[in-house]
Amino acid sequence: MEIRPLTIDGAFVVTPRQFRDDRGVFLESFRGDRLAEHLGHRPDIVQTNVSVSARGTVRGIHFADVPPGQGKYVTALTGSLVDYVVDIRVGSPSFGRWEAVPLDTVDRRAVYLSEGLGHAFCALEDGTTAMYLCTATYNPAGEHGIHPLDPAVGLGLPDGVTALLSPKDDAAPSLDEAGAAGLLPTYAGCTAHAASLAARRA
Repeated sequence: MEIRPLTIDGAFVVTPRQFRDDRGVFLESFRGDRLAEHLGHRPDIVQTNVSVSARGTVRGIHFADVPPGQGKYVTALTGSLVDYVVDIRVGSPSFGRWEAVPLDTVDRRAVYLSEGLGHAFCALEDGTTAMYLCTATYNPAGEHGIHPLDPAVGLGLPDGVTALLSPKDDAAPSLDEAGAAGLLPTYAGCTAHAASLAARRA
């Protein structure tokens, strides 16, 4: 597989090799050892989430307190989606920027985002199934969100898509409001947390 860093520190796009024959296709969809070469530590996957979404569903922008944070490895099992990595780490050189990666069942790419980064996606087809491998279990007290249509973030949703949000995401604060409330992780804190993971798992 090919693992390529995005322009946002701590985020990667993974493109697997696919082996096709008359029976179908085989691929390695996740390799913790290969990711470790880029992260400095092997991600400790402790929870798997699956969501099934109608076309236009936007989930996110979600993030978790650091520590422990929640690293995510996201891929599409059916349908297609646009995956967004949003840098919400105060003090980061790319604070406020985002990158979009198409995930589908053709290239079968995945996105890994490290602890402290914001995550969202927009489903492009009915029945789109996304799978997330997570480095921490769900902790309601430490989970937060930013409104995905915040103009200050300016996520570029695909043309012709009408965003369908959950009540929780629709009530989420803007990036500025989350910052003023002290909810956003810091770049220094996330860097220190990554270093501690590398030392612990060396």
